[in-house]
Formats: sequence, C-alpha cells, structure tokens
Amino acid sequence: MKIFGKNPTGSRLQRIEQSPNYRNGQFQNVEQTSVMADVSFVKILKEYFSKPSSVQPQGELPTTKVNLMTLDDAKPVIVWLGHSSYYFSFKGFRMLVDPVLSGNASPFSGIGKAFKGSDVYSVEDFPQLDVLLITHDHYDHLDYKTVLKLMPGVKRIITALGVGSHLEYWGIESKKITELDWWEIVKINSEIKLSAAPSRHFSGRLFKRAKTLWASFVLEIYDQKIYLGGDSGYGKHFKMIGEKYSGFDLAILDSGQYGKGWPLIHMIPEETVQAGKDLNASVVLPVHWSKFVLSVHPWNEPIKRFVRAAEQAEFKTVTPMIGQPLWYLDSAAIPVWWEYEK
Repeated sequence: MKIFGKNPTGSRLQRIEQSPNYRNGQFQNVEQTSVMADVSFVKILKEYFSKPSSVQPQGELPTTKVNLMTLDDAKPVIVWLGHSSYYFSFKGFRMLVDPVLSGNASPFSGIGKAFKGSDVYSVEDFPQLDVLLITHDHYDHLDYKTVLKLMPGVKRIITALGVGSHLEYWGIESKKITELDWWEIVKINSEIKLSAAPSRHFSGRLFKRAKTLWASFVLEIYDQKIYLGGDSGYGKHFKMIGEKYSGFDLAILDSGQYGKGWPLIHMIPEETVQAGKDLNASVVLPVHWSKFVLSVHPWNEPIKRFVRAAEQAEFKTVTPMIGQPLWYLDSAAIPVWWEYEK
C-alpha cells in the first residue's frame, strides 16, 4: 500500500549513513531513549481498548474559521488546526506544518478518527504555500492524502533527513524536497531561514523504526525566532537549543497523547512548561492534543494540566481554539473553550 511509504535506499541511504546521528543502522536520540517503558505490551493494549469515554469530547468541538486567503499577516499569525497541525503567515511568507486534514491519523480508516468538528479547514482553504514543513514520518504528522492534495499549491517541502523517500515514492518531485539533518540550515531568502534541531522521539510507518529522522525546527523570520517542536519527550536537548538560539519569541510544544507506556517520547504537560523555560521561550503554545485519540487520558486533561502548571510557574502561554487566528505578539484574552461540556 502506497500509504505506508518507503524507507530510504540508494544515494539517500548513503547520505544518512554519513550522519553523526545515525548509528547501528538507526537514527539515535541525543540521550538514551526507549520507545516503550518496561510495561507489558498486553497491559497497554488492554488499557487502550478499555479506555474511558472521556478520551473524546461530547459532541462537536467549539471551533472557528477565518478566510486564510485574506488573513492579516503584518504581524506573525498562527492558526492551530488541532493536534500538531498549524498554519503560519508573516509578511507574505506562508507555511503549513504537519497537516492532517483527511479525517484520521492512521493508515486504516476506522482507527484514529478526528474528533467531530475538528476538521475545520480543508486543503482548498489554504493559499499557495511557500513551505510545507513535515517534522517526521508518523501518520499523525505525515498524512498521505493531505500531502498529495496540497502539492499543486506547495512551492517546496522541508523535512527531516530520510522522509523524502516516502514523498518521492508518492510521486513528488525530488527538486521540491529539502531534507535536513539536525543543525542543518536552509535559507528561504535573506530574511527567512529554517534550521533542523533535535527532538526526543522515533520514526517509522510500518515495522522498522528509526530509518528516517525526527526533528524539531527553528524558524528565524525577520525579527522573530519560533521553535517548532514536533513530537518530543522531555530531555536535555531543550536547554541545548535554548542556549544555542538565545531564546525564542514563541515555542510550539508537544503536550498530549502521553502515557505510562511511553514516558520518554511524549511530554506530560508539566514537562512541557519546563521545556518552555529551558528554551527561554517568551510564550508557549501547547499542541498534540484535541483531535485524535492516541492515548487513554481524557481529551482535555493535557490543557487543564498545562494551564495549571504554567500558572504555578508564572509562565506565559497561549491556548487558542482550533481555527482561531493567533497574533501571539498581542495580548488578547482567550476563553477557556475546552470546558464547554456540561
């Protein structure tokens, strides 16, 4: 099946084998990381298939929708699309990150369905994109159907090293694809550049893991520095990145779908707040929640815990609803929309 993609071969694999982050036939994290904890896999499956009804919201999520074609981007603006998908625009530069707009985050239609009301935007709603950014190859970040539908309106794809193998297998021209290893940089123009940086995670679309790289990214655009976290467990890489870039105006960080069975590859909300502090971020936008059931916690537990931890730490956050434009440099009150259920 095409949707599974294809692991790197040939000259791409030769480049990968030269990477300092690739050892023993796999990409490696900055620090020792087990994908699964020392917990029975059978126990994890039992928990998942006996999960409470609260893992999904009751009825449709409250959302909003704006015209992205005419969105005011004199100041940097972000529109969160649920989970880890978001649209960014600033002074005519337009970028879409990890879009999953097909209705589910799985190769199988009955698994990983989007919450009711969460798919506010469709492919047709987006203007031409200067960059489609893919942080890694998991199904909830690299969606086969969405990417192919978007391609006529995409100037270039920037992604982590090796992920281009899937994209080329799907028929996307190699000249449109730029793959980055950690710490590599691509200049969009004299005022805009993207750099790949470490995250603490893994990759794989079928049985083999870590054959393609996973990454966070740093967007430097005019006077702004934005950290695009991708998926990540907590680790020392956050402080390393914060020191290298001397802080960020905004950090977009993983804060959901955590579980006891995989504590090192996704952060609990309290760790997300600490990661924001390590990065020396002025403000944090928590993502990786509110669209798919990929764990067993209540659907809005991540944001409740995150907000509480941020308040205790006196740390600034932004928590827009899905589809709501966020001019993060402005101070605008955002309602507690995730408590709409009665």
